[in-house]
Amino acid sequence: MTGGLIRTYRFKFYLNANHFIIINGVEGETHPHTWEFTFDIQIKSEAFVEFNTYEKSINDYFAKYQNCIMNDFEPFDTVIPTLENMSEKFVMDIRDLVERDGAKLMRMESSETPTRSYIISFAEEEEMKESLSNRRKDSLEQEIDAVVAKILEKENNNG
Repeated sequence: MTGGLIRTYRFKFYLNANHFIIINGVEGETHPHTWEFTFDIQIKSEAFVEFNTYEKSINDYFAKYQNCIMNDFEPFDTVIPTLENMSEKFVMDIRDLVERDGAKLMRMESSETPTRSYIISFAEEEEMKESLSNRRKDSLEQEIDAVVAKILEKENNNG
């Protein structure tokens, strides 16, 4: 990244749509929401990318759902379109969109009220990968040290 900086864009999108949920086998009334989705997108390269690129692709993604009933779309025709279920579908789709445009989706925050949010983060994924990589390196170094020690011990015993 430029000068060691991590460059991140934060975008907010609003989805005006309806849904119904099923509780204990009983279908509730179809009702409207204005869901808010906030995305933190980290730029992976030092090349200039217009933020409009991400904004447009995400707007286009949500356009098909605007002013519709979420239960009419896959997978929500079989999976109840709760905030959590919708977020888990959307985050993977949006992740693919921004990666195609040369960035990484780090975090998505979803809410259907101003007081309650559902957050999915990929930040720990990078930390986990780095930790696993470091553990592998440490393990490999220990194995190499053990082999070298055995070789030296054999040479000392034979010498």
